[in-house]
Amino acid sequence: MTTRLTHRGRAKADRHAALLHEAARLFAERGFASVSLEELGAAVGVTGPAVYRHFANKQAMLGAILVGVSERLLSGGRAVVAEHVDAEGRLDGLVRFHVDFALADADVIRVQDRDLESMSDDDRHAVRRLQREYVEVWVGVLQDLRPDSAPADLRVRAHACFGLINSTPHSLRVLRDAPSASSGASRSKERDAPSGSAVRAILESMARSALLS
Repeated sequence: MTTRLTHRGRAKADRHAALLHEAARLFAERGFASVSLEELGAAVGVTGPAVYRHFANKQAMLGAILVGVSERLLSGGRAVVAEHVDAEGRLDGLVRFHVDFALADADVIRVQDRDLESMSDDDRHAVRRLQREYVEVWVGVLQDLRPDSAPADLRVRAHACFGLINSTPHSLRVLRDAPSASSGASRSKERDAPSGSAVRAILESMARSALLS
């Protein structure tokens, strides 16, 4: 009996995670308002009404996506700071951490940029609070490296850094997915597109330079 319950619980958790993943993808592609519960359910092989076993409504799914990623960023940023003993190591770790996030979660970033105002008031306030706390993690590290800078200046630098990192993966995806006139043009586009490791290295270098310039 316990084994059956454990299996059922694991299956429910997997379905819950799959719904959030597909919701982020569809919201990013078409916008929150243009995606129905039926489409969200179909994306993971269930009916629309079955989605209610996991979420009260579509807005609750949006809240789970954006509050969840904000919590993950804050906890991850704090963990990076705790792992390193010096400010240089902490900054490098934070930059790597945020680049990893942006490259893995470009859909979530796009959803937040476009659909934040579609969240419930409580979830939107939670996201903004978590984001402010995440920024302050960066400000604390930057203050150690730039002790003569005002905290307000360092917040601007942190936000500018996030903008640089967050926008690049989506821009590259648009470039790679753009229709081409011929297969030859497609092959040329593939050759011109930078590899994932190259993108990562460029973003890390530019972000660090922007933060400390």
